Amino acid sequence: MVHFKEGTTSDIPLIRQLSHTIWPLVYGSILSKEQMDYMLNRMYSESSLLDQMNRLLHHFILAFNDDTPVGYASWSWITDSNLYRLHKIYLVPSQHGKGIGRQLLQHVIRNIAPTRETILELNVNRRNKAIDFYTREGFRIVRSEDNDIGNGYYMNDYVMQKTIGPA
Repeated sequence: MVHFKEGTTSDIPLIRQLSHTIWPLVYGSILSKEQMDYMLNRMYSESSLLDQMNRLLHHFILAFNDDTPVGYASWSWITDSNLYRLHKIYLVPSQHGKGIGRQLLQHVIRNIAPTRETILELNVNRRNKAIDFYTREGFRIVRSEDNDIGNGYYMNDYVMQKTIGPA
């Protein structure tokens, strides 16, 4: 049975473990090992995750299939706007196609609980097959971006958006 848990700073080791399991499987054919290692260190170090949770106010949700952790998501509100940003949503690839990703996304949307028309926005690598998932879930591509993340690396992404209404 799938269930979700709000992530806290005590879950940082689990989030790090999941990211280091998932990323090589998802990005192994898209990014070089060096870029992947750089990005994992930049986005998933203990200090980075603490900063995301405490200073940047990112909300984390952990997904479990029975008692086994299988994924996570994070999002935040863009202050003084009707825009929320989905920063992360990842599942262990063996769990793809079981509806868990959709359940996790819907859980995030319920947690946002918009009181007015709201936009949920995300970035996705232009070569990532997850674009199909997001399109099925009602997201649309609004633009392309090439973001310099340092060390000579770029994130070559689509920005996708979905309008969500009051819960």
